[in-house]
Amino acid sequence: MLRWISGLSALLVASVGAVLIARGQPSDESLLSDAPAAEAAAVTEEARDLPTIPEIAEPPAADPLSKEEKRFNRVDKDGDEIITLSEMVHPRRGRFANLDLDGDGTLRFEEWAITTIEKFEGADANGDARLTRGEYATTAPKPRKPKPTCDC
Repeated sequence: MLRWISGLSALLVASVGAVLIARGQPSDESLLSDAPAAEAAAVTEEARDLPTIPEIAEPPAADPLSKEEKRFNRVDKDGDEIITLSEMVHPRRGRFANLDLDGDGTLRFEEWAITTIEKFEGADANGDARLTRGEYATTAPKPRKPKPTCDC
């Protein structure tokens, strides 16, 4: 029984909607011809003296090199399109030399650890061989300067 009632009510709603839609549409095009004609606006003297818009400069051209090509070019110091072992290792030589305390060309664990120990001892302000949050915060690397987003 409930199905019959809901079906009849849906049919009633659909028919009322169809009647309302049909009544809302004009039957002839005569209504559109009665619209008033738009009048041409007169240009005033103030409108003629508007400031001119300055020309916008061309945006910078996109770099044709991909990210991987730029990375390769940074390592290829002599620009011969071939990376040698010497070119690959060169940027790390300075950091290695700072850690190699006796200068023998080998890096022992003690030489590597001395930097960490010195950093720990420098941060331990009260000398208790323990770092608090405040003391540990002093060991954070210095933030890098942000690169400018444009060449303005």
